[in-house]
Amino acid sequence: MNNDLRYPIGLEVEDTPNNDNRRIWMDNIKKHPARLQDAVADLSNEQLATPYRPEGWTINQVVHHVADSHMNSFIRFKLALTENEPAIRPYEETLWAETTDVSDVPISASLSIIEGLHSRWTALLESMSPEQYDRTFYHPGLQKSLTLGECLRLYSWHSLHHTAHITSLRERMNW
Repeated sequence: MNNDLRYPIGLEVEDTPNNDNRRIWMDNIKKHPARLQDAVADLSNEQLATPYRPEGWTINQVVHHVADSHMNSFIRFKLALTENEPAIRPYEETLWAETTDVSDVPISASLSIIEGLHSRWTALLESMSPEQYDRTFYHPGLQKSLTLGECLRLYSWHSLHHTAHITSLRERMNW
């Protein structure tokens, strides 16, 4: 575990997108809903309103962010699989974390989204050929093209990263 509260699992996402690594990353996507559900199990509303670090998002915001982010990623996968290097639409995740559907809606709504979305995403990922993982989309915010293999690696990490925000806070607070 990393001492930097922003990156409790570090930033180690440099592995090459090959068949073995893709299997590991797909497994992380598949298992993420259960891991996230376990991470927030039995937390009170007060605990859910606790930031995972000073000036960081609350646990509530983290869970809703994961739903928002992973919906966007799934759509990017579908676009890249059905169009020739589409340009995706970036979004302001910090502002999204401040909307009323985040502040006023229980995390159970986002946990349900994540469960259903990851079921579909896993089915899609498992059906993809190695060549399909080389398909790309253009990210105007980053001003570069990304392969779906790179995105799978990133969202495998993203799943573990945000779950660790919650579990490391629980450990520090003895919850």
